[in-house]
Amino acid sequence: MNFPKIINIINTVLWDYLLIFLLVGVGIYYTFRLRFIQIRKFRPAMKQVFGGIFKKDERANKDGMSSFQALATAIAAQVGTGNLAGVATAIASGGPGAIFWMWVSAFFGMGTIFAEAVLAQIFKDRVDGEVTGGPAYYISKGLKNKTLAKFLAAFFAVAIIIALGFVGNMVQSNSIAASMNKAFGVSELVVGIAIAILAYLIFSGGMGRIASFTELVVPIMAILYILGCLIIVIVNYKNIGPTFQMIFEGAFNPQAIAGGIFGASVKQVIRYGVARGLFSNEAGMGSTPHAHAVAKVKYPSEQGFVAIVGVIIDTVVICTLTALVIIMTGAFTSGETGPLLTQLAFTKAFGKYGNPFIAISLLFFAFSTIIGWYFFGEANIKFLFGKKGILFYRILVLAFIILGSTLEVKLVWDMADTFNGLMVLPNIIALFVLSPKVIESLRDYEKVTKQ
Repeated sequence: MNFPKIINIINTVLWDYLLIFLLVGVGIYYTFRLRFIQIRKFRPAMKQVFGGIFKKDERANKDGMSSFQALATAIAAQVGTGNLAGVATAIASGGPGAIFWMWVSAFFGMGTIFAEAVLAQIFKDRVDGEVTGGPAYYISKGLKNKTLAKFLAAFFAVAIIIALGFVGNMVQSNSIAASMNKAFGVSELVVGIAIAILAYLIFSGGMGRIASFTELVVPIMAILYILGCLIIVIVNYKNIGPTFQMIFEGAFNPQAIAGGIFGASVKQVIRYGVARGLFSNEAGMGSTPHAHAVAKVKYPSEQGFVAIVGVIIDTVVICTLTALVIIMTGAFTSGETGPLLTQLAFTKAFGKYGNPFIAISLLFFAFSTIIGWYFFGEANIKFLFGKKGILFYRILVLAFIILGSTLEVKLVWDMADTFNGLMVLPNIIALFVLSPKVIESLRDYEKVTKQ
């Protein structure tokens, strides 16, 4: 048996069976234990995110970021190629009904991501004078069995450095280079070098420059993409009703949609919808807590509310709009899948401007993901080696960015999925074991604030 087949078998076991149940399970668990916090605390969540955007005393420094900057950094990582290609894959494989199950996974994922952010706040640490945190920190400090805690924390740290910092950023640069080459005819290698130079300029400025970049770029990229999608939805307003009908009917009776061309069972529809939703918003995967750990908040639960808003923006807004465009334009019956399906949908709507629009959107989405994933990997380099390991890590990330722009990366994508899956396991263990800390933190917040 060759290496690609082994990777494929591991991914099938991890993502098709084990992780979907674990991630949805922990989301359901926290949703009930926290008494449907994603509904109860929606208003304070929005206030926490947008209430302090313009406060100059909340700029990023060694003591952390503002809530909004931390959210922007988290969204930079969450909103990526998955919002374009992942949604398209879910629809192509499971039909329009997969979007309903994507919403379901996002709803329960809000409970999970609240817990991750709270734990990241409770157990954040300082490394060489700089505040940092994430699953490796709350695993190592929170679990009582220190031998097991040390092993699981190190396992997580190594897995996320490989999955996101190295392999993940390689495939992000490949996506940018391929789309720029197709839309504008620019050499992939030239694009890769340009990405690496821009990335270095941001990486070298530390937490402050990363926060400044994400809080500026993330709102712009989100607004531009949302406006583009809304134009298509408004122009095709007569298809809004039928589109939602297909989504809800297809969730439970996929054979009734488009003459049953998808051949999908309800089980397949649920699997693709849930998996793509979880992969897009990263709830339970252990990535976004690194951003939420460094937020400057009075109570840990406040940053948990902010994390919930991240899932809303990523999945409920951006992924849903992508899905509506694909379905309303009729592109979903074309037989295409992945980014090609999304490109086809926008080309149908915008004509010759469709490809450039997607290329530019992908540039923003994937490049911001590179910045976010670098930051997450750096937090784990600090955990393993302290600040002395950052320079070597930074050089390797830049090398992978350039290398990734020139390669055919199906195997690399598969390897990224493997390490993404492996890093989830210790994080899920910690989320279950440390759940009393999360519940206690929320109760303390509610007692003090009377909310």
